[in-house]
Amino acid sequence: MEVDFLLIGQGIAGTVLSYKLHQAGKSVCILDKASENKSSRVAAGLFNPITGRKMVKTWNADNLFPQIIPLYSELEKLINKRIIYSKPIYRPFTNIEEQNEWMGKSIEEGLQAYLSDVRLNSLYPEVNDPYGGIMLKNSGYVDINSLLDGYKKWFQAFGILRDEVFDESILKEIEGVWNYKDIKAKKIIYCNGLGAMKSRFFDWLPFAPVKGEILEMKDDFTPNEIINRGVFRITMPDNTIRVGSTYSWHDLDVGPTERAKKEIFERLNKIVHTEEKRLISHKTGIRPATKDRKPFLGKHPDNESVYIFNGFGAKGVSLVPYYSNIMFDLLFGNIEPEKDVNISRFFKYI
Repeated sequence: MEVDFLLIGQGIAGTVLSYKLHQAGKSVCILDKASENKSSRVAAGLFNPITGRKMVKTWNADNLFPQIIPLYSELEKLINKRIIYSKPIYRPFTNIEEQNEWMGKSIEEGLQAYLSDVRLNSLYPEVNDPYGGIMLKNSGYVDINSLLDGYKKWFQAFGILRDEVFDESILKEIEGVWNYKDIKAKKIIYCNGLGAMKSRFFDWLPFAPVKGEILEMKDDFTPNEIINRGVFRITMPDNTIRVGSTYSWHDLDVGPTERAKKEIFERLNKIVHTEEKRLISHKTGIRPATKDRKPFLGKHPDNESVYIFNGFGAKGVSLVPYYSNIMFDLLFGNIEPEKDVNISRFFKYI
């Protein structure tokens, strides 16, 4: 098999970038072991324009958010399966000062695209929101498992996605061509999350892995809105509830922990009061976050046919649609990504 691009990893990053390369008429091969790809598969897929304790507009939102729904809607049509769920996010206020602050912020031009309403009273009796809260728009979630499974099936029909573990030790460059088993590729792109930490090409990049844990449960309270304050609470299409997530930089062991489950329940009980909460599942994943919380895009400094498209962390669903375009420009126009995301910002560590 002779291809233009060999992509390592079919998480969100590998899926979107390979799709765009394929649509541009380029030949692609993807290597991915689905059972090892736990970060994307466990992620809630939330896209949220106002984040953090201070409730500020997410970094680069004005570039990111116009790309999200069009891209995933396009992929929906491709795999003939629903994956994008546009839902408002409701964020309760904790005090009257916060309510007053957002009454003032609501007229700011930069927030109009993301702010639907400022509520001055409670939305639901089950929600702890005596001061009301903000209702966000241009938000929701992506069903990542359906996306990855549907795309895998679509690409396997072309015979160019292989369900196997990548072994970099047998990757050889011969006369400017990358040889891997029976594959010959002009260029190679690492989209394999934390797997890139072990690569001889990118082991110098400052990944900062973060463990996240998510609970799935049954509850009689099934609002359309995503409730988000300390934890997110999403009503899924089958009326199960997904709640999360934790962030741990220290406990990176694989597997769920009682500490995280307790933490999630404690935070959930602060914002939503319901009688019945029946736990169905408890899942974990290690996110490929980075030291400065910005993704890794770029070309290897010593090998012009080796690239990385990686490090999207907990906001991969929001980041990948826009930055796949930036990566495309690098691959075909040799246009360097902006400094914020370009791996050249870490060349000093080599």
